Amino acid sequence: MKVFCGRANPTTGSVEWLEEDENYDYHQEIARSCYADMLHDKDRNVKYYQGIRTAVSRVKERGEKAIVLDIGTGTGLLSMMAVTAGADFCYAIEVFTPMAIAAVKIVEKNGFSDKIKVINKHSTEVTVGPDGDMQCRANILITELFDTELIGEGALPSYEHAHKYLVQEGCEAVPHRARVYAQLVESKRMWSWNKLFPVHVQAEDDEKIIVFPSEIENCPGVTSVYDIQLNQVPPSDFTILSDVVTMFSVDFSKQVNSSSTYYTANLEPIKSGMAQVILSWWDVDMDPSGMIKCTMAPYWVQPTSNDVQWRDHWMQCVYFLPNEEPVLQGENVYLTAYRDEYSVWYKLQKARNEEDKKDAYVGSPLCSCQAHLLWNRPRFGELNDQNRTNQYIQALMTVLEKDSICLCISDGSLLPLLAQYLGAEQVFTVENSAVSHCLMEKIFKANHVGDKIKIIEKRPELLTASDLEDKKVSVLIGEPFFTTSLLPWHNLYFLYARTAVAAHLTDGVTVLPQSASLYMMVVEFKDLWRIRSPCGTCEGFDVHIMDDMIKNSLNFRESKEAEPHPLWEYPCKSLSDPQEVMTFDFRLTVPQQTLSTHGSVNLLRTGKSHGAVLWMEYHLTADISVSTGLVQISDEKVFS
Repeated sequence: MKVFCGRANPTTGSVEWLEEDENYDYHQEIARSCYADMLHDKDRNVKYYQGIRTAVSRVKERGEKAIVLDIGTGTGLLSMMAVTAGADFCYAIEVFTPMAIAAVKIVEKNGFSDKIKVINKHSTEVTVGPDGDMQCRANILITELFDTELIGEGALPSYEHAHKYLVQEGCEAVPHRARVYAQLVESKRMWSWNKLFPVHVQAEDDEKIIVFPSEIENCPGVTSVYDIQLNQVPPSDFTILSDVVTMFSVDFSKQVNSSSTYYTANLEPIKSGMAQVILSWWDVDMDPSGMIKCTMAPYWVQPTSNDVQWRDHWMQCVYFLPNEEPVLQGENVYLTAYRDEYSVWYKLQKARNEEDKKDAYVGSPLCSCQAHLLWNRPRFGELNDQNRTNQYIQALMTVLEKDSICLCISDGSLLPLLAQYLGAEQVFTVENSAVSHCLMEKIFKANHVGDKIKIIEKRPELLTASDLEDKKVSVLIGEPFFTTSLLPWHNLYFLYARTAVAAHLTDGVTVLPQSASLYMMVVEFKDLWRIRSPCGTCEGFDVHIMDDMIKNSLNFRESKEAEPHPLWEYPCKSLSDPQEVMTFDFRLTVPQQTLSTHGSVNLLRTGKSHGAVLWMEYHLTADISVSTGLVQISDEKVFS
């Protein structure tokens, strides 16, 4: 059976109706999942297996049958480990139907169908009793319900329900406990992902500074954690201000309470500085003694950093404090971690007396300035990149005249401000949404140009002559940046927008950027290849069925598209030089014929060709370009 799916094309800006398989959504979920990454996580798998063996042994030593409840079974791997370790029976819960079907097949292929029952339900819907999904309560609870933040996938409410209704009191649990750690740091780079810095605009002999409204400066941002590969952040990019502290722990063998709460730890800064960011991670003990430990700690915390396990399904967390706070070495400060069922956030306090030390629960931060709703963390970093901004300033200075009529087409861009500061006669800017309109209006007013830049809240194709006060545009500008863009070429929407406003442009219009080039380079990844590599056998269990399932889902049209990854987090070695694939001329309208290219790549170095990385370079003028990807190639030919 086929179904029609409406999908917005971020490049053309149009909605396309495509015929898809009725299980299209399932296939997208499977294709984008981390199942392969988890199966390749040797450290995780070995530690789980060790923990399961010891849990089964403890139950058997008590003379009891080992009845296992495995919540979030996925491939059924942990259940098969349990049966191999001597468990008498396993109830394997999996809510995602395609995964549950695969688990049944994998369990059968490995010969465990008589001892593992796969239940395709959410664990909170599972029943216990003679006519229920489970004949009796389990005395071993095995779960893998964790994300980078530990609790983001609903682990706490799932554990809470399981202890009430599905497992025996005093059951064994694998993992047995988890601990969440925090470390206070100062980092201009990380802080630039959440706050906006003043922008310096040097025009001839005059310097102006773009400032931002106080409500943006004072806005706490959003709750959502920024999960990154912290091991790829250079030590020079942050200053450690405190030792690592344990913020809270959870004992999974006992009743868990998922209600919102908070935990406070006393910190004594080891260095004076500006407290801006909390770096956080967690570890789990697979056994009660804590001898079998699986940790997400970054390299500077682990004693044998050369053996740090790479994984992409669990990384490390960056939390932004509501405001930066100066701290002095040796003074007492109090760090509080607040949590609800699914997320964590932090607050730093300097206690002056006993009353100040008593901290009530504070709700999750909500963005009040709208900037954090419009722009993601990489976009904040982009706007704070003064070197990048200087490229646009330099380019604008070469094309602007005193009588220039400018039109900017980008979402929430600072280019209209730059154009106005650099002397354009009139500046118009198109904003597609009410949020971006409101935000940019605040920024323009804060810089006293609210009456000099006209915001037009329309799609480019709906623009009229009256919107432009019957003036023809002599300079069309864009970064380009659009909030709907995920892949490098999605910002080619600028070309379609340029075509849509062609009637409003002068014959000799200057377009900035004048063109864009798509580049590619063949690379060997150090680790990222694991997320798409077949596993075959995992800890002695045949999981080929899972490999085939992922491969089948990757054959769907959308799954064949490139994947967006911030490549600075994923080291790789170039096997070829950067190669220009295609160039798009923004001075012209969208060509009527389909553009295509073909050719060959000359591999200059030996290695494993895991894939090609692609990025765009925008040629602002003939000799000024801005890259969205590769910025330089080091002597080792790796991304920097």
